[in-house]
Amino acid sequence: MAHNRAAWDREVDNDNEWTRPVGPDVIAHARAGEWSVVLIGHQPVPRGWFPADLVGTAILCLASGGGQQGPVLAAAGATVTVFDNSPRQLARDQEVAARERLAIETVLGDMRDLSVFPDASFDVVLNPVSNVFCPELAPVWRETFRVLRPGGGLLAGFMNPDIFIFDAAALDQRGELVARHRIPFSTFDLPEAERLSSYGDGPIEYSHSLAEQIGGQLAAGFRLTHFVEAPHHADATARYMPGYFATRATKPHGQPD
Repeated sequence: MAHNRAAWDREVDNDNEWTRPVGPDVIAHARAGEWSVVLIGHQPVPRGWFPADLVGTAILCLASGGGQQGPVLAAAGATVTVFDNSPRQLARDQEVAARERLAIETVLGDMRDLSVFPDASFDVVLNPVSNVFCPELAPVWRETFRVLRPGGGLLAGFMNPDIFIFDAAALDQRGELVARHRIPFSTFDLPEAERLSSYGDGPIEYSHSLAEQIGGQLAAGFRLTHFVEAPHHADATARYMPGYFATRATKPHGQPD
């Protein structure tokens, strides 16, 4: 995770779209009750996935730094903690919090280890597409289950693993879908020169299967309640297949904290 921490710090300097803090107008609308956040691409999370009233709702924005989801939810009335592996991404949330006088706690760490939080600390965990940068998911689901209160919800966005079958150079340069890789796949598996050519010095990505994503949530004890999909917002696969999936799952009442 050290590589990806440094890589996401660099993405702030590269003006990656997921590192751009929301502006004052977005916060003003959120304070007036007009808000939305995203889990997958640019598709807003259905409002029904959240509690009807966010005031006082304890939300963990997991691996969700960048000054986007956390500040919006805080402006809408939630008690927000943003947890991320990148100091520069967390600084974006701190920047918006200072500018807008929002109370947001930021915590640096690995999403597989939430031991800094006691059991049953949160009502909602919001995890946008970010576990693609994490090498294993079972600890993530176990930890999110632990820190949620019974009845709490996990809202998770993730990549369609089939995206990783295709050769990145053919896709990016010619828009061609050339099947090349077996799943599971990681960009770390590529020869260094090829990885640098296709992905630059960006973060390492992992192609987690649906068994790891959805089956892993169920194995941790979650109950799946909703599932949606969306095309990838930025590559040619969108013409043929969904690039993103999102799930809403709950920690059943009666489960141990």
